[in-house]
Amino acid sequence: MTDMLDAFFWPAPNGWKLTIALEEMGLPYSLRLVNIDAGEQHAPDFLRVSPNGRIPAIVDPNGPGGAPVSVFESGAILLYLGRKTGQFLGRTERERISVLEWLMWQMGGLGPTAGQAHYFLRTVPGTDPDQDVTFPQARFRKEVARLYAVLDRRLATHEYVAGDFLSVADFAIWPWASQWIRQGQTLGDKPHFSRWLRALGTRPALRRGRLLHAELRKETAEELAHRREIVGG
Repeated sequence: MTDMLDAFFWPAPNGWKLTIALEEMGLPYSLRLVNIDAGEQHAPDFLRVSPNGRIPAIVDPNGPGGAPVSVFESGAILLYLGRKTGQFLGRTERERISVLEWLMWQMGGLGPTAGQAHYFLRTVPGTDPDQDVTFPQARFRKEVARLYAVLDRRLATHEYVAGDFLSVADFAIWPWASQWIRQGQTLGDKPHFSRWLRALGTRPALRRGRLLHAELRKETAEELAHRREIVGG
């Protein structure tokens, strides 16, 4: 039986969590593109792997007990891969608690909030001239700013989000944080956030995971320039 995982992916923040982790952990995988712009996440074959119809998802042919297993939800996948490889989950119970705290912070706060900011700031404007989106735009922009202030304060005293060690929490947060332009944010008032964002961007494995099928990502000229500055490609 092959040890190569099937990685269901599209170049978007949640998809990058998976490919960054796979590259950083050195796991062999076969990439399965799921075009979310074309609705392929709703296909029956994909729903059997990811019942919620969202990327990413994996199928590990060598799961617990040697039997195949599928895993959906990016946070669950990161924890599964971390346990499978013994990497990026912390070295002590206190470190593991910190990893879990910041992973849950991303899953419950930053991801959903930044996703709504993307929608109201980039998708909705122009689609319906009679629709007033001023309130949700301001609401989600403000909340993302608050969350990034939390992150900046944390990184003022820690090299990485969970402490002095790289973890799956960084892999979860970095993809969303790298999209700060889409969320109507600035970096000038977040020096520690900016330092961490750029430092991780120099890691070869992270770059490989982030740049997979980058040509399929719809980016503005400003976003493209920022991406090339941070990770190249």
